[in-house]
Amino acid sequence: MELTESAEMSSSASIEAADVADAPEMPIARAGGMRSYYRVAEDAGTVVRCDPQDAQIIVFNSPTIEDEADLLEFYNIDYHTLHSSLDPDELSRLEFETDHAAIIFKRPKSFSADDNFLLKLTSTGVFLYEDRIVVVMPDDAPLFEGRAPLRIFTVQDVILRLLYQSISHFEGHLKAINMLSDSLERRIISSMETRYLLNMFALEKSLVYILNAIHSNAALFDKMKASSRLGLDHDQTRILEDIIIENQQCLRRSEIYSEVIAGLMDARASIVSHNLNILIKQFTIWTIAIMLANLVIGIFSMNVKLPLPMDGAMWPFYVINFLAVASGVAIFWISKIRKW
Repeated sequence: MELTESAEMSSSASIEAADVADAPEMPIARAGGMRSYYRVAEDAGTVVRCDPQDAQIIVFNSPTIEDEADLLEFYNIDYHTLHSSLDPDELSRLEFETDHAAIIFKRPKSFSADDNFLLKLTSTGVFLYEDRIVVVMPDDAPLFEGRAPLRIFTVQDVILRLLYQSISHFEGHLKAINMLSDSLERRIISSMETRYLLNMFALEKSLVYILNAIHSNAALFDKMKASSRLGLDHDQTRILEDIIIENQQCLRRSEIYSEVIAGLMDARASIVSHNLNILIKQFTIWTIAIMLANLVIGIFSMNVKLPLPMDGAMWPFYVINFLAVASGVAIFWISKIRKW
């Protein structure tokens, strides 16, 4: 099979088949592999699950070694490209092979409580053939969920839907970061612990990764728009332009959040230090008050002769205790007056 170079190619087929009859049969899922099969329901403008032999969209979630062998053998996917679609550190890119086009884009990973406020990213590989696409994902994130502003009539529409969905996930992560940041700020104001500050550092680190991923996707979208080999018609190109605009808005929003969090990190660290200093000051005042009371008790408890009656009189006991308590209260009163 060879990719066509003509700009007037049909939107429903981006890659010409030299001999469709020689195409390999659909591989059967083996034990351990998680595969999903869909076809385009043109009358409904969506995708539905189907049998493997009728599938136009084959999704590999968390592919095993056997799945990777099938992808290399039956779908002629390059080994490096396949592992790039499973690498969370891989940049988004568009490549053209002999019989297919490979699209690798970034998307957020589902949040886990074990990540400790660090929102992670992952990659997804989409391999476009003449009449079908293969999607390779390193996790079991659901596809075709949520509301999308386009209907699906061709495999190209499926790609646009996946790209739009990734932007929606980025926007959802940014909303979560904003809410988490507000919650942590309220706790930092009244807390002496540094763990909330460390959580803020994790959010700042997440924003850096998100910014890099959105930048990488932006370069991919521009390359897709400039290429005539993906078979996008006029309407699909306009949808791609809308996706580029959505991505730019998401990028600007993430830049604002990153600047705000990074710009106030020093202030938040100062708040924690200030709260700790206040706690140390309060403990110091308590220590002074207790030491002064001990001093009074110690002076009157020394085994020396004092000008106080010692036999049969109780009032010296009360006087000494009163002086001890009064000395402690005096320390607290002086600290309030002088605003220590």
